[in-house]
Amino acid sequence: MTLDGNLTLDANPERAAQLCIEAQQRLMASVAGLTDAEVRGPSLLPDWTVGHVLTHLARNADGLGRRIDGALDGRDVPKYPGGTAQREGDIEAGAGRSAQEIISDLANSQTMLETVLARYAEAGFPNGHFLGGEHYGVAACPAHRLREVEMHHADLGLGYGPADWPEEYVEWDLPVLLATVPERLASASDRRMFMAWLAGRGPLAAAPALDPW
Repeated sequence: MTLDGNLTLDANPERAAQLCIEAQQRLMASVAGLTDAEVRGPSLLPDWTVGHVLTHLARNADGLGRRIDGALDGRDVPKYPGGTAQREGDIEAGAGRSAQEIISDLANSQTMLETVLARYAEAGFPNGHFLGGEHYGVAACPAHRLREVEMHHADLGLGYGPADWPEEYVEWDLPVLLATVPERLASASDRRMFMAWLAGRGPLAAAPALDPW
């Protein structure tokens, strides 16, 4: 399916939810047999183990489910009531658990999210404009969960990578990421070289330095 014109996954929660559920299923298939040693091993993200990434994905599912559940009741609630400190604390607290505990936690959180997504769809995606302190409305939560799962699935370093990303996800998120490039290029020289490359005015001699996204 090709996205039609201005209809992006942010504005199409029904389709985004379908893609999100499929992504979560692929993630669970990748992690189902992980051992304690593999969970404690490094991911492709600096300073994070595989356990950190999986714990983050579980808490992210909880947070997005919280926002959607609130919207169903007419409440505009944040993803993490305790803010960034809660997010970071929860990840650190859960990253050292056994593989079985981490995988079970992730499975339960994703099941919970899928249940609340189904309720949200049945209700017609009400209060989709609620922000909950974020920069996107609650109706865009399925799309943002899709991004979290696809990006972090690749970050695990378990054989799933960018080549495996669904085309609909790439169609949606590539333009979003490209729009962040100007503010993330670290130097004036990098901005000029990247701009010239985009305009077809020469190759990039080296990958430009980008601030974290």
